[in-house]
Amino acid sequence: MNHQHIHWLGHSSFRIEDGGTQIYIDPWKLTRHVPKADVIFITHAHSDHFSPEDLAKIRKPETAFFAPKDVAYQIEGTILTVLPGQKYTLGELKVSTVAAYNPQKKYHPKQSNWVGYIITLSTGQKIYHAGDSDFTPEMHAVVTDIALLPCGGTYTMTAAEAAEAANAFKPALVIPMHWGDIVGSEKDPEEFQRLFKGQTVIKTVER
Repeated sequence: MNHQHIHWLGHSSFRIEDGGTQIYIDPWKLTRHVPKADVIFITHAHSDHFSPEDLAKIRKPETAFFAPKDVAYQIEGTILTVLPGQKYTLGELKVSTVAAYNPQKKYHPKQSNWVGYIITLSTGQKIYHAGDSDFTPEMHAVVTDIALLPCGGTYTMTAAEAAEAANAFKPALVIPMHWGDIVGSEKDPEEFQRLFKGQTVIKTVER
């Protein structure tokens, strides 16, 4: 499963190349030497996921944004305001949203309507970024080739919970995220790799 076009920028931040299109998800702590964004996805309003300072580094006048309502009103430009469980299209990109929340914890309440995204690239490859979430009932319905799953615990799934989720919806490949900054250490993706029955790729941060 090709994953060379998926660049982990640390925490939950990714840059994905879809041909000539540059896609970012939750850009945070970016260096100044990164390509400008064509499309930016924001999963929720917390400052380590929605960072206006980082958006300013990569946005162009024509950059399009996908964001929940409590983020969207703070961004100027082309905005698609999203809700969980919906489908959206932007050019060749097809996007589905999946609810992202903590059923038993207060950090990410379900009523906030925060999301993860399943992004279908122009090649047909599907990439699911779970956002900040625990293993929820909605994840059972996820169909994707690649999953970007949080595994650092505290605010999101632990490695064991992320592996349980991945073994339930069965992506071909998982890239663990949300570890190594704020929460989680290299032990978390390693434990995930041990427990997940599919392929795990532990990326190094690109700065």
